Amino acid sequence: MRSIKRIYAIFLRQMFLFRSSPTRYVQLFVWITVDIVLWGFITKYFNESVGAEFSFVSTLLGAVILWDILSRAHQGTAMPFLEDVWSRNFLNIFSTPIRLHEYLIGFIATSLATTCIVIVAISLFAITVFGYSLFSLGVALIPFLIILFLFGAALGILGIGLILRFGPPAEWFMWPLAAVLSPFAGVFYPISTLPGWMQAVSWALPPAYVFEGMRSLVLSNEIDWRVILEGFGLSCLYLLLMYMFFAQMYRIAVRSGLIARYSAEGP
Repeated sequence: MRSIKRIYAIFLRQMFLFRSSPTRYVQLFVWITVDIVLWGFITKYFNESVGAEFSFVSTLLGAVILWDILSRAHQGTAMPFLEDVWSRNFLNIFSTPIRLHEYLIGFIATSLATTCIVIVAISLFAITVFGYSLFSLGVALIPFLIILFLFGAALGILGIGLILRFGPPAEWFMWPLAAVLSPFAGVFYPISTLPGWMQAVSWALPPAYVFEGMRSLVLSNEIDWRVILEGFGLSCLYLLLMYMFFAQMYRIAVRSGLIARYSAEGP
């Protein structure tokens, strides 16, 4: 019960920050809206050029929305930590009885809440402007979103661990993590189009299973549950590994004294 209360306290703190600063909602929607508008008109142009034989909206625009959801989960998990770093509040948090897993779960819960808001908002936007509904994927949408969210959260924890190990300037390692992996994830093209060594990397990443599964569903109207289960298992594995990585980076920072970089006093 105490553990749940501490997790809720981390979550509630972030919600209060959103309530006290409405401008925070801008960063939730602005980039993903730009992506949808850009790719929405690109796919509309492709459809008009090629004809009705192939729906670019269902494959490309749907893929963009799903990838932006992963990016939102990634940033939503890491941003609360960065705010603690920027405000020099990190050590204050750990002067309380809170534990590492409670701290991270609180961030993941915050990311889940904001990601759900984004999913609803962008789905309504895509339906209104381009006539595309993410919910047209049917029941498969639920495992797709779960896999992407879990892997996005794992990327966020990886970014937190890197910053904790190498200091606040290492935040620049965190921002491009999702973008660096996107060529391997097969967001816009089948994994089979990649060179052999890239395919090997792709099948080690959970998003590849989501986008391959999505294309299979759109083109053949069939759900490959084996692919979904493999992607879910990998995403859970990465989340566990990234937590272990973060815990190790925290122990190194404490033992070496590097944790002092996050004190409330200036350097």
